[in-house]
Amino acid sequence: VTVGSLTIERQPTRIVSLSPSATETLFAVGAGKQVVAVDSTSDYPAQAPHTKLAALSPDPEAIAAYHPDLVVVSADTTGLSPALAKIGAQTLVMPDAKTLDDAYREFADLGTATGHRAEGQSLSRQVRADVDGIIAATPKPAKPLSYYYELDQTYYSATSATFLGQILQRFGLTNIADGTDPSASGGYPQLSPERILQSDPDLVFLADSKCCGQNAQSVAARPGWNTLSAVQHGRVFTLDDDIASRWSPRIVELVRAVSTAVSQAATR
Repeated sequence: VTVGSLTIERQPTRIVSLSPSATETLFAVGAGKQVVAVDSTSDYPAQAPHTKLAALSPDPEAIAAYHPDLVVVSADTTGLSPALAKIGAQTLVMPDAKTLDDAYREFADLGTATGHRAEGQSLSRQVRADVDGIIAATPKPAKPLSYYYELDQTYYSATSATFLGQILQRFGLTNIADGTDPSASGGYPQLSPERILQSDPDLVFLADSKCCGQNAQSVAARPGWNTLSAVQHGRVFTLDDDIASRWSPRIVELVRAVSTAVSQAATR
């Protein structure tokens, strides 16, 4: 089979995944039993064979210890592919999804690459249908709502040009981070507290609840933030940091959480 530019002659039986998103998808398409090792940040599903392998700066020797025939990465900027080829392993690059369609395509591609073509295509169709259905069933607010999306406590955010921003845009929401020079920061600009307060977003989404313990109470306690409409109307919502940072089948859970928030905001 051919996936992207990679031709895989036979079904891999010893897969190493160095991408949390790919790890989740491999198990979702039924390739879990073929996975022999995953990187240190691949924490889902629980049965994934966790190791100390690094995803960002992979060590070919450490990977070789697992005798893989296929290694899945989100990028290969360190010459990993030729190094692994010497031990008979192929490298499959599954790049960061920029759109929902990218994610759906990767579900299908990982199924094809691992000998689970039908399962991959079925998963892709099911997730697409679930996402579209949730968005369609979400009540539309009487007026367009704006939002601030928080990645960490230093006010890094995500614009509508990002994978996550595009999901939120599907709900008809306006992003206060748009227009803050997204090109220079890859769509992840750092906002000033002043800009956030001045923009007075209708909703606040916190993707730093697990990492940094942020919640509605901690946001309300920030200097001046208790004046925000989102705080005063109870529209500060926490999201699962991990799910929000991955393009795995669990994006359905993310979309459902955003739908719940938008539905509540429409009535508050």
